[in-house]
Amino acid sequence: MREGTTASARLRALDGVRGVAAFVVVVYHVSLIARPFASGGGRAEAVWTGVTESPLKLLFAGTEAVLVFFVLSGLVVALPLVRRTTSWAAFFASRLVRLYVPVWGALVLAVILIHLVPRRSGAVTTGEWIDEANASTVTVASFLREASLMPASYDIVNTLWSLRWELVFTALLPVAVGVSLLLRRSVGALALTGVAAAAATVVGRVIGVDALVYLPVFLLGTLVAVRLDDLLAWARRRPRPILWSVTGSGSALLLIASWLARPIAAPHTLVSEVLWGLAGLGALGLVLVAVCSAAAERVLSTRIPQWLGRVSFSLYLVHVPVLATIAYALGDRSWWIVGLIGVPASLLLAEIFFRLVERPSHTLARRTGRAVGRAADALRARRDRRVVTPTVTPTVTPAGATVVAPPGGRGPRPE
Repeated sequence: MREGTTASARLRALDGVRGVAAFVVVVYHVSLIARPFASGGGRAEAVWTGVTESPLKLLFAGTEAVLVFFVLSGLVVALPLVRRTTSWAAFFASRLVRLYVPVWGALVLAVILIHLVPRRSGAVTTGEWIDEANASTVTVASFLREASLMPASYDIVNTLWSLRWELVFTALLPVAVGVSLLLRRSVGALALTGVAAAAATVVGRVIGVDALVYLPVFLLGTLVAVRLDDLLAWARRRPRPILWSVTGSGSALLLIASWLARPIAAPHTLVSEVLWGLAGLGALGLVLVAVCSAAAERVLSTRIPQWLGRVSFSLYLVHVPVLATIAYALGDRSWWIVGLIGVPASLLLAEIFFRLVERPSHTLARRTGRAVGRAADALRARRDRRVVTPTVTPTVTPAGATVVAPPGGRGPRPE
């Protein structure tokens, strides 16, 4: 296999990671619908506790899976800028189109579903996620507010909260890329910056500042982007199956460490919050294993993870409106039926949404980026011409004749 082909395969593995993470988020939201019926003691609560405080929690660690998205964004979004294969103007124009157009499509879909299946009070358990985080009515103001990606919380399409942080990171990307490029020559400096980013996430979790919790996780991915080629070259030199097995297992457990520690550290205690803050490092470790381990690359490049990766953004956007609609129609007490119907329906709708909304948005984003990039290049060229155009200066010879020094330096000519 040629070197370029190997690198391409390793990066395709990231699509598989994204797809698996998106599916974990879907299962997580099904678990939130089921959660009210696993409390109050008895066998159901014992099963819930046993599953959530074991490695099985990885199957539905939804919020933690979003951290994997953030590391991937920090890496993949920054990569063309680090490699200078696109301009900043083209990047921003393209990025905004790729974010906003699918978001608006998902909001329209959610509004249609809310009107088709009315969300009646009392149809689901009051005070739980399905009731509190999913709108029963929509106004023009609430639609426009969520369409802007500016609010801190969302209930028409609940998952948009993470897209808000994607937008904030996009605005801060010049700083993240600038810092990463400044440090790229020193692996030690990059590592220390990564440690500082992880520490900031821990501090943010402890003091309750979301910007500190999430934005440093994006930076971890950007730090990888500036040395990705070197990392891939090092990984290709020889297989290290034991290293990547240990790193992958440790990273997966670190991702859910706050859950595993619940028998000795209750939620919202200092120890629990510190462990949750370290989940960003777990997300980073899983991404590194995906690009460095040949075995992980083979698994993640198979058909199902790749398909999930292709539709992952669409799946992330459409699955909550689908699950909420079915839960309101059947009642959340039948949560297992909601899951049996809702998960396949979400996967099918994700494919349709990808074809009708997301893929066209990619085309529009590329065209917009190229147009804005050409316009920016034209403005830059015009400005440069104004700067370098020589000034024609008349002078007077001793004999009194006026001469002009023409452009090109060929000597004065008489006027």
